[in-house]
Amino acid sequence: MHRRSLLAAATILPAAAARAQPAWPNQPIRLIVPFAAGGPTDIPARLFAEEVSKQLPQRVVVENRTGAGVVVGTEAVASAPKDGHTLLYSTIAHSVLRPLFPRLPFDPVADFQPVALLGVIPMILLVNNALPAKTMQELVALFRAKPGEYDYGSSGIGGAVHLATELLLKRAGNLRVNHIPYRGSAAGMPDLLSGRLAMFMDVAAGGLTYASRGDARAIGISSAQRLPQAPDIPTFAEGGVANAESYTWHMVFAPAGTPAPVVQAINAAFNKAAAEESVQRRLTDLTMTLRSDSTPETATRWLAEEIAKWEAIIKDAGIKVD
Repeated sequence: MHRRSLLAAATILPAAAARAQPAWPNQPIRLIVPFAAGGPTDIPARLFAEEVSKQLPQRVVVENRTGAGVVVGTEAVASAPKDGHTLLYSTIAHSVLRPLFPRLPFDPVADFQPVALLGVIPMILLVNNALPAKTMQELVALFRAKPGEYDYGSSGIGGAVHLATELLLKRAGNLRVNHIPYRGSAAGMPDLLSGRLAMFMDVAAGGLTYASRGDARAIGISSAQRLPQAPDIPTFAEGGVANAESYTWHMVFAPAGTPAPVVQAINAAFNKAAAEESVQRRLTDLTMTLRSDSTPETATRWLAEEIAKWEAIIKDAGIKVD
C-alpha cells in the first residue's frame, strides 16, 4: 500500500505543478521601447509586435518610455513582474549603461535576461566631398599627418555613432580627430555636407541616402561583410583597419528570474517573426540583417562581448555623459 501511495503522489505532483504555473501569455504583453515613437528603434519594434501578436492569444502592445537616455524605460522592465508579460526592446544602448551611468537604479546585466538578438545594422563612414581622401587608407594617412586638425560629428555623446567612430579611430592607430556631438544625425549632417566636418558615421540606411545622391563620399562600412544594398562600399577591414566591426543591434530582454519555459516561448515567438518574409523584406529596407536562430544563450554571450568592448572604448576615450 505504501508503494502504491508513493507512485500515486509521483503522478499527481507534476500535474499539480503544471496547474500552478499559469499559461503564458494570459494577458496582453507590454513591449517597452525606451526610445521615442516613430524613431529607428520604434519602427522595427512595432513591426515585431504586430507579427508576434499574430502567433499568440494575447496582443503585444508597444509602450514608449523615454527619459534619462534609456534609463526610465529600462528601469520599468527591471522592476516589472517576472512573468513574461513585460519585455524590453533595446539596442546597443543597453550595453553602455553601466560605464555611462554609474548610479543606475538597476543592474543592466543581473536584472535582465536576454531573450533574442533580432538583428544588426551596420554604419557607413561618410566624408565631405572636398576632403582629399577617397579611401580608408588615404583618410587614415590624412588624420595621422595632421592630428587634431579635423572634426567628426556624431548623433550624440555615448551613442552608437560616437562609439563606433572612437573604435575606428583607436583601431586605426589612436588617431586624433575632434568630436562634435549633435542632437541626432539629421542635425549634424548639414555640417558634413558643407565641409565643416571631415567625417560623420551614420546608420547604413541614412548613410546610403547621402552617398547615393552624391552629397557625401562613402569611405567604408562597419560590418564584417559588404552590404548587399551597397556592394561597392568596402568594409573597414578591407580598407586596412582591422577589428573595427560595429553595429547598432536590436534585442529583446525579460526581467531576470522569468521562468525558463516562458523565456523559451518568447524566444520562439520572436524568432518566428524574424523568419517571416514580410518582416525580412521591410527590415532589409532599413539595412537590418535579421537573425531568426538566436537563443537566450547566444544573446547573453553577444551582450557580454558588447559590454566588454564598449566599456574599454568608453574608458580609453574618456567618454562621459553630463
